[in-house]
Amino acid sequence: MAVILSAPADPSSAVDADLVPWLRSVSKALADVNSRSSSIADLNRLLSDCIATFKDDLRIRNDPRFLKLWIIYLDTCEDFKSVVKEMGDIMSWPSDPLFYELYALFLEARGQLHEAVKVYQMGIARHARGARLQKAQAAFLDRLSHVIATASPKADNGDRIKLGETYVNPWSNSTMKDLLEKINSQFMKYHGYYSSPKAYSGKVALSSLRNSSRNKVIEIGGKKYQIKGCAGQGGFAQVFKAHLDSNPDEVVALKIQKPGFPWEFYMYRQLDLRIVDSHRHAFGFAHRMHVYSDCSILICDYLSHGTLQDAINSYLVIGKTMEEVLCIYYTIEMLRMLETLHAVGIIHGDFKADNLLIRYARDDLSIEGFEDHSCPWSAQGLCLVDWGRGIDLHLFPDNTEFKGDCRTSGFRCVEMQEDKPWRYQADIYGLCVVVHMMLHGTYMEIEKRISSDGSYLYQPKSTFKRYWNVELWKIMFTKLLNIGPGKHDTTLLRSVRQSFEDHMSSNRQLIQKLKDLLVRQRSSLCKA
Repeated sequence: MAVILSAPADPSSAVDADLVPWLRSVSKALADVNSRSSSIADLNRLLSDCIATFKDDLRIRNDPRFLKLWIIYLDTCEDFKSVVKEMGDIMSWPSDPLFYELYALFLEARGQLHEAVKVYQMGIARHARGARLQKAQAAFLDRLSHVIATASPKADNGDRIKLGETYVNPWSNSTMKDLLEKINSQFMKYHGYYSSPKAYSGKVALSSLRNSSRNKVIEIGGKKYQIKGCAGQGGFAQVFKAHLDSNPDEVVALKIQKPGFPWEFYMYRQLDLRIVDSHRHAFGFAHRMHVYSDCSILICDYLSHGTLQDAINSYLVIGKTMEEVLCIYYTIEMLRMLETLHAVGIIHGDFKADNLLIRYARDDLSIEGFEDHSCPWSAQGLCLVDWGRGIDLHLFPDNTEFKGDCRTSGFRCVEMQEDKPWRYQADIYGLCVVVHMMLHGTYMEIEKRISSDGSYLYQPKSTFKRYWNVELWKIMFTKLLNIGPGKHDTTLLRSVRQSFEDHMSSNRQLIQKLKDLLVRQRSSLCKA
């Protein structure tokens, strides 16, 4: 069974006098089940009688050992969800971290990993905090990582080895093939993943979908999707806006890719596992993926408010650039995003304004909520999508450095340009480029400048306008463009973010101006 009963702490207490005989009986029944001299049904009846005896006894029902009896009882019941509901109705355990820890362990033992993740997140969200629960969650994530740690790719010949050092190109065909083969068994456990050895055979050919396609209905996995238009197109994939079962209230994005590429779905499920609910909305959601022999179809949330690139372009078309307070706000959002992402061992790998969708809060923004990023500010901001180049650092040996070129003009970090190893720099350089585009309306060009100690630092070639907060921007670019190889950057990202937040919080008029600009932006950019 998933839970082990510990010995009573104080046999002389009144609680122990009542509870210990039951604990001993349950321990014996567990041993009998393990030796097959008794059935689970017998254990279930014993536990049911014990719970019925004490569930109304305030002295006992909040004893940790009684909770363990509940958890064992869960393991003997087929309808364990109703048992959990009963526990929540009559017990005070939902306010105790131990409840979430034991329930998550129970789910993990049954192989229900996504549900276990949600239980840990629920416990933290409900203020059942403390080192024990957080440590238990970290250990759980480590166990998940260990399941696929054996997928660490071996170095190939060629561009992975140079001067005796081994580097990995995370986007090479051989690396992706190795990883997909070794995590193949993981896919089958993911909710929403469907694979077929056959080609897509719907009545409406996917090849017939074009930029102008509207109202064509395609069937995927028994569900019908009414195409409402093309939302994006790349070299290997097209993204369509669609209504599920012709319902305009259920809007999704369909990403159709040839050949099929399940990696992006894997990355979305890793985000589900590793990022807490309070931050999860900033990284997009995938509902389903259907993989066929000739293509894959990823079904995601659809956000209709445009991209950060659209917001930048809305200023450029009238010969202006984004106002500085809005630049500061989106810089804070991007810094928080990468801080969260890198802390859980994930690199996006294609961080650019086209992949940053804009989110708007349903409720009006308040000046008071800005400092602590509380609602509705937490619902406002950006959403990072397109995870096809995502890198899961848990699949590689610790401290692995990468060699590989994203080949995206304007977003190749210094290390890629100079053929040096990199890690987090791929995302951080992308952030700097996006900030430069907001401030100047152009892609960033960099140059080496000599510093006071004789070393060289990378800086943007562009100059800052005198009326900007020049020192803030200089510090940001200097720190983020000059991260050493292999450095973990979350502390640095946090310090830069906090410097911008402190600047905004020092003047309430800045927050009021930001609110007004966001309202104006929403009215001009949002599409039905």
